[in-house]
Amino acid sequence: MSICPIEFRYGRQQMKSIFSEEEKLKRSLEVEAALAKAHATLGNIPAADADDIARHASIGEVKLSRVKEIEKETGHDIMAIVLAINERCSDSARRYVHLGATSNDITDTATAMQMKDAVALLEEDLRNVMRVLADLAKKHRDTVMLGRTHGQAATPITFGLKMAVYALEMSRHLERLQETKKRVAVGKMSGAVGTGAALGAKALEIQELVMTSLGLGYEEASGQIVGRDRYAELIAVLANICSSAEKFATEVRNLQRNEIGEAAEAFGREKQVGSSTMAHKENPVTSENICGLARVVRGLLIPAYEDIAYWHERDITQSSTERFVIPHAFVLTDDILVKTADVFSKLRVNPDRMRENIERMKGQVMAESVMIALVAKGMGRQEAHKLTRDAALAAREKDVHLKEVLAKDKKVISLLTAKELEKALDPASYVGSSGKIVDIVVKKCK
Repeated sequence: MSICPIEFRYGRQQMKSIFSEEEKLKRSLEVEAALAKAHATLGNIPAADADDIARHASIGEVKLSRVKEIEKETGHDIMAIVLAINERCSDSARRYVHLGATSNDITDTATAMQMKDAVALLEEDLRNVMRVLADLAKKHRDTVMLGRTHGQAATPITFGLKMAVYALEMSRHLERLQETKKRVAVGKMSGAVGTGAALGAKALEIQELVMTSLGLGYEEASGQIVGRDRYAELIAVLANICSSAEKFATEVRNLQRNEIGEAAEAFGREKQVGSSTMAHKENPVTSENICGLARVVRGLLIPAYEDIAYWHERDITQSSTERFVIPHAFVLTDDILVKTADVFSKLRVNPDRMRENIERMKGQVMAESVMIALVAKGMGRQEAHKLTRDAALAAREKDVHLKEVLAKDKKVISLLTAKELEKALDPASYVGSSGKIVDIVVKKCK
């Protein structure tokens, strides 16, 4: 019986499989095999026995079903794996299975391998979202629309600039994830309390050999577990990524509002249904889904940070927590990024409505432009600000275009020609360096 929505509703199989029980067992077996080989390389155990362990410490030899049977008897997950390997090995080799290791040498190292794979998948996701946004920025480099602050019309921008801002934000997240990767793709092989005593005089060499063979870094000083500050940093980065995706999705939801109508999610004309009763509706459901799931990922921050603190060299409080936090954070972040790319790659952009919304403001959003034009002609900035403010208030009260008020102002007409005033009131001429900014971002995000 499925209970968690991740099992049947959210997430891609590609990411889910990384955190499956089978994959966790596979990675744990690989760590046990690497440990045996490291012992043999340093002369601690016979090479033939290490080869035997490595041959049988594989998912083809050790079945998950058998491990679970043994765990029911022992009440210990890693000991169940060790005993399952033992059952497959020769009498000689089984003496050396798990030699000198503690449970978290296996689990933390296996987790590091899983997270390394998961981070690589998220890197692909981020690059894809970044490219989609950069493509939109390039396509709409010069598509003029209202900029809005406080939910109110501000001054003109371009839709391309809006998308460039988002693309650049994704590029920063890619940098963060890549920087964090080196601190989370880290295992350990240093025994019960981190001294390496049970591994013998060559404990440090064993640790380095194991981690190098597995493509991981290693914890140079640890208690029984890898420092959970590493995991907390990672979850914080994922929460940050998802928060940006929520920001982008929220913009889609707002632009899709009927009274704005400047952009909208794709909608399947043949069969998609917006409401079970209001047949006319086209709802931004994927964007809303992104926003909802992002809140779940942020919610995982608290247990991730609380897991940093444990008693002495370790306790087991973080074990149960991480069984939820790590896979859920990765699966949902992947899901969110895939959906974000899908929304923006199919986004319906409406330049005509963007122009209509600007025109509906009757020149109000060009007040700053007029102010700057007046200053360029010699008027003081504060005086120009008051003049355009008063003109805007008068235009709103009379429900007329700002131009009508300004064209009757003696100070304005003494400084600006009709042609200069017209230009100052042209939204397309007041988008500043938007185009150049888009070009820079598109080049960076290729």
